[in-house]
Amino acid sequence: MALNKMEALESEGVNRIAVDYVEGILQPTPTCDTWDQIWSFQARPDDLLISTYPKAGTTWTQEIVDLIQNGGDVNQSQRAPTHERFPFIEWIIPSLGSGLEQANAMTSPRMLKTHLPFHLLPPSFLEKNCKMIYVARNPKDNMVSYYHFHRMNRNLPAPGTWEEYFESFLTGKVCWGSWFDHVKGWWHAKDQHRILYLFYEDMKENPKHEIQKLAEFIGKSLDDKVLDKIVHHTSFSVMKQNPMANYTSIPAEFMNQSISPFIRKGVVGDWKNHFTVAQNERFDDDYRKNMADTTLTLHFRFS
Repeated sequence: MALNKMEALESEGVNRIAVDYVEGILQPTPTCDTWDQIWSFQARPDDLLISTYPKAGTTWTQEIVDLIQNGGDVNQSQRAPTHERFPFIEWIIPSLGSGLEQANAMTSPRMLKTHLPFHLLPPSFLEKNCKMIYVARNPKDNMVSYYHFHRMNRNLPAPGTWEEYFESFLTGKVCWGSWFDHVKGWWHAKDQHRILYLFYEDMKENPKHEIQKLAEFIGKSLDDKVLDKIVHHTSFSVMKQNPMANYTSIPAEFMNQSISPFIRKGVVGDWKNHFTVAQNERFDDDYRKNMADTTLTLHFRFS
């Protein structure tokens, strides 16, 4: 409780961004206000799109992809912060700019990012047969990571207490909607479109194997030395210290990393430090109901 009170005091005078709905999915109001432009975004055939539910390993995957594209050239990956290298197509912060405008101004080939559920993806990505990479993370860890992200990110609604946030996440009343619908929507689409579907836990367990898989999908042939270099540069400890990947370039008025660092723990199983026994039982019950209609459930481990 003291933590929440302290954060409330720190947040006084700083307005959190307002939210509204786009076709039933909660979004920051700047996204809602420009939805027609986002929906009509024109993809290009050589665009590479990274999609995730928020806090599922997005920045990690972006750094890996950038290094693959540049043959492991670390200096090249230091050219700009992640959010400049990968326009976030539906994200608009009035004082920081628009991902849409950034993407439209970028020369090809572009690397782009989205958190949109598959049914809200601008249709041009499918019409142009773009390559898309999706990363899913087990929902318990994903919930914990997203909770801490809400705490430090003023461009998202205040999460409330952990107990309150637990309810919001479980019912999909968070920005970008239900985790269950998100991962299932992209899973069901992967066989009809050029989508490489990866899992955060696999990336942690055998990063070199997953990086090789990504390289093959992108169309790059990398030798062992380059793969090992990418594994090292995209390790948690290195990325946490990398100012081009750890979002320290974003002013504290938007992302207060003294509350919680953007790159926080990067581990599997941190949910055990947050869930009560009752919450875990409740979550497992909801999980079984929501995932009963998909084979995707086989890929998530909660041990």
